[in-house]
Amino acid sequence: EVQKLNQQLEEKNGEIQQMINQPPYEKEREILRLQKTLAEREKAQATSDVLCRSLTDETHQLQRKLASTAEMCQHLAKCLEEKQRKEKGNSDDQTPTERSNQVLDNETSLQALICNLQEENRMLKQKVAHV
Repeated sequence: EVQKLNQQLEEKNGEIQQMINQPPYEKEREILRLQKTLAEREKAQATSDVLCRSLTDETHQLQRKLASTAEMCQHLAKCLEEKQRKEKGNSDDQTPTERSNQVLDNETSLQALICNLQEENRMLKQKVAHV
């Protein structure tokens, strides 16, 4: 292990000596190459930082939208329950046909709402996946 490390050290020393002995234009060329590489890495890092910030902002925005949608769903479910309770109380006054029509209308409305929410959820999932 020590011999291996000594050999690596000698190789590095050789590289340094070779660079020292290079003509000035070779040194300048190497410096320019290293500066270019560093600039490219810094640019890539800056781009990555901007993208991460953008993704974080979009994630927070989607989370807020999802929470808002969930809150709306809970509110609609509560309203529906109250409406059904009220209708149950009034159902004694209605004929069976009227009651079944109301149930069908409520069911259709709920199905449409569920479909809309499922579609919105699918779109949000796709957005998060691409992002």
